[in-house]
Amino acid sequence: AGDKLTLEQWQLSEVLSGIGTLSLPLFEALVPQMLNFESVGGVNFKKGCYPGQEVVARSQYRGILKRRAYLVQGSAPMQAGQLVFTPTDADQECGVIVQAAPFYAADASRPTSWLALASLQVAAAHEASESASGPLRLQQADGLPLKILPLPYELLADI
Repeated sequence: AGDKLTLEQWQLSEVLSGIGTLSLPLFEALVPQMLNFESVGGVNFKKGCYPGQEVVARSQYRGILKRRAYLVQGSAPMQAGQLVFTPTDADQECGVIVQAAPFYAADASRPTSWLALASLQVAAAHEASESASGPLRLQQADGLPLKILPLPYELLADI
């Protein structure tokens, strides 16, 4: 029991959990590994059958999956389905926003930033965190900068 959460508080708690909830803009666009579901116990490759199992298993065992979920922060509103780019490649997106929520600093009356879960190409996320070219960008190569933040759980390395 406790105080009721506002919709924004609920959305923020979901984003901060690091476990993405898919909505209509991303229907059938991602497989579980692109959202780190294997790292949080959301999918088990050793038991049972489920719809789409062939695609998921093929991605898992052939090693062709190149995307993971990351927690990102920006200074303006974000929403599911928005594309993410790197400053070095204006023509090809490197990811997509899965879900987002406003973040309020203590005693702030309006959001001080926005947090989101983004499914990103692993190579682009790595490059953005180590490159002098700068952070990831929202919607276009010169768009809103996005900073990658740590996830609240460890990623499985054998994916």
